[in-house]
Amino acid sequence: MFKILAKDGRARRGELTTVHGTVQTPVFMNVGTAAAIKGAVSTQDLEEIGCQVQLSNTYHLHLRPGDEAVKALGGLHAFMNWDRPILTDSGGFQVFSLAQIRKIREEGVFFASHIDGRRIFMGPEESMRIQSHLASTIAMAFDECIPIPSEYDYIKQSVARTERWLTRCVAELKRLNSTIGTLNPNQLLFGINQGAICEDIRIQNMKNIAKLDLAGYALGGLAVGETHAEMYHIIDVVEPHMPDDRPRYLMGVGTPGNIIESVARGIDFFDCVMPSRNARHGHLNTWEGIINLNNKKYELDQRPIDPKCTCPTCQRYSRAYLRHLLKAGEMLGMRLCVTHNLYFYNNLMRKIRQAIEEGRFAAFREENRDKLSRRI
Repeated sequence: MFKILAKDGRARRGELTTVHGTVQTPVFMNVGTAAAIKGAVSTQDLEEIGCQVQLSNTYHLHLRPGDEAVKALGGLHAFMNWDRPILTDSGGFQVFSLAQIRKIREEGVFFASHIDGRRIFMGPEESMRIQSHLASTIAMAFDECIPIPSEYDYIKQSVARTERWLTRCVAELKRLNSTIGTLNPNQLLFGINQGAICEDIRIQNMKNIAKLDLAGYALGGLAVGETHAEMYHIIDVVEPHMPDDRPRYLMGVGTPGNIIESVARGIDFFDCVMPSRNARHGHLNTWEGIINLNNKKYELDQRPIDPKCTCPTCQRYSRAYLRHLLKAGEMLGMRLCVTHNLYFYNNLMRKIRQAIEEGRFAAFREENRDKLSRRI
């Protein structure tokens, strides 16, 4: 399913073949939590700007419209009219983000719905069943995303429980994939490495889950409070224990600089809400750094967001016009800005892949690592 086409240092250029198409890696996955990108960007738009993989969330789609409804409508691909790969997060991040309205037990997690307060239970089997109903290309294992900082003993206990949950996820998805009526019997499962910033726990956990021979492996529980240096250190110590012939996914990361540095450490998959969220507030990526369109200096600026960019927004609209739309509260402004930022991220990944293929990734890293994340 996954093959390495080229390497440049630890940076990898690969291909993941799935039932919904082949993914060129390194890849950035656009985040459509509730089966849509915030900012009125359609799946047709996503195709035009080069999105390869869409990411949606198990917990949110379970609440609304309901995974049974999505299954009845033919699965997530048919529901949102997207024929390329989809990865579904397991709901494990909500164990972290909804800490005030959940209780963790060995069997799983009890939530109070953030929508209407009703009681919800999700464990490994429930997460796999929901993701099977959604029929995503890649299902993520159910885990606990541990807050940073946390007590060492709690981290150790939590990771041991997540390992037990992973074993249950493997068994349940195997059962579901062999069940008559399953929409995607070729659904892949990625396991998730946890352990906060405790390198000994992280390493042992990675060694343990690597034995399960999964389709891919993720580093979870990062970008949740630690420094960039701490995050990079964890990648450095865990990566040697990740199977070389499987895709590696750094969950929830991040800035262009984070992505470049993580590719340099052997990571293949990324996702983050940052480009779309920032764009909705006028913070836009360019090849010289990040601009804030809310600044008055752009009021009469007739240039595109980035003169070097070939996205649909930059081909037609000026900074002055986009700033006006945002100031006026027009949804078109958000749509055009989100389109630009997502194009930028996908184009960044294309340039990274090309640099690895041509053996010049080190130079690309040196030129762009700091520049792309700076604010102009």
